[in-house]
Amino acid sequence: MQETLQKRISILKETPLKKGPVVYWMSRDQRAEDNWALIHAQELAVRQKTPLIVIFCLVPQFLNATTGQYTFMLTGLQEVSRRLAKLKIPFFLLVGEPDEVIPQFIREHSISSLITDFDPLRVKRQWKGKVARKIEASFYEVDTHNIVPCAIASPKMEYGAYTIRKKIGKLLPVFLNTFPKAQKHPFPWIGDLPNIEWKKLTASLNIDNGTGQLHWIAPGESEAQMRLTHFIEEKSTLYATDRNDPTKDGQSDLSPYLHFGQISAQRVALEIEKSDIPSNMKTSFLEELIIRRELSDNFCFYNPHYDSFEGFPDWAKRTLNEHRKDRRPYLYSLEQFEAAQTHDDLWNTAQMEMVKRGKMHGYMRMYWAKKILEWTPSPETAMEYAIYLNDRYELDGRDPNGYAGIAWSIGGVHDRAWSQRNVFGKIRYMSYNGCKSKFNINAYVEKIRSL
Repeated sequence: MQETLQKRISILKETPLKKGPVVYWMSRDQRAEDNWALIHAQELAVRQKTPLIVIFCLVPQFLNATTGQYTFMLTGLQEVSRRLAKLKIPFFLLVGEPDEVIPQFIREHSISSLITDFDPLRVKRQWKGKVARKIEASFYEVDTHNIVPCAIASPKMEYGAYTIRKKIGKLLPVFLNTFPKAQKHPFPWIGDLPNIEWKKLTASLNIDNGTGQLHWIAPGESEAQMRLTHFIEEKSTLYATDRNDPTKDGQSDLSPYLHFGQISAQRVALEIEKSDIPSNMKTSFLEELIIRRELSDNFCFYNPHYDSFEGFPDWAKRTLNEHRKDRRPYLYSLEQFEAAQTHDDLWNTAQMEMVKRGKMHGYMRMYWAKKILEWTPSPETAMEYAIYLNDRYELDGRDPNGYAGIAWSIGGVHDRAWSQRNVFGKIRYMSYNGCKSKFNINAYVEKIRSL
């Protein structure tokens, strides 16, 4: 275990060893169990015989996130703080820009080392770079989100699932191992403990309501584990046969928990592997959980333009440019899309599912994004609208999976060229009639209307 843990660690800044507490800056992976970054931070603190502190930096107005997403996240973090308290590890919630409040915290508490978790998104990497320049402590990053660490899986941007699948497959036996249990920390913090007013936090941020509070899904580590167990015991058969049918409840609904790091993908994979569900279903599920998720991280890590037209492959940019002046069958504004005011009852239903539930069915996400390309004046506008709506309403928005999925739908990322057609060029096309042949559209419309 120790050898593979070391392979997860990247040095962001190294300074001469000094005395002082160790801090884990929790960000992407919001859990106390099954967390390699926390495990590494505790090992370092034990070696140095010093307290361990966990901090979370709450940034208002983050990538169009709204009340529903902040509430889901903060409720989960409240559970994290309780779990850490039992381990004698204090949890501090800092509010503000990371490059301002984290260096200040490090100075005030004479911190010796800072550990954080890996995230390929541009804004998170910028935060880390700014923090590194302002602190005098050593700074390490641990990839605890991916089963095979992103930088280890591949040194470059992969063309598609088929190119990364073999690379990850070779490394899975090395990295897909069990976690040690979290330990009560032997060197407790003796300073003041934070008093976090959890109920007042969301209101104090002055953020847009968006989806509001969601009642069909509960956040946190405990709930995530219950969802996983329920999926394995009750829903795996439906997943195998009906996961692409939005009228059926055949999906795991784990994506919000994976996005916020309230459950580890590695834990999910371990539980799926040891379960009694059929091997073909295991293969399908693990393909999405491991290969597709880690391909998305690879895309965002190695492509600085993951959220724009410039990030598309050359063949896709070329074909979209050739069809820029094609007549669009319909043109809608962002406000019309957001209010689900198109001519297409299927698209409107998908949009309303996202608004009402904070989660659109996975199959519908592809149709939804492709129609935005078809009904906007340019692929740049389509990307802007799709990302805005996805990040504003999806619980798992602001995520590499979302950016890669939208880039696949609109810009052919991780896909191949298809037959030529109006507007799309050689980008893969999806149609209303195609969906109609796969599931009962009227049943889907009624299902979402009844929510």
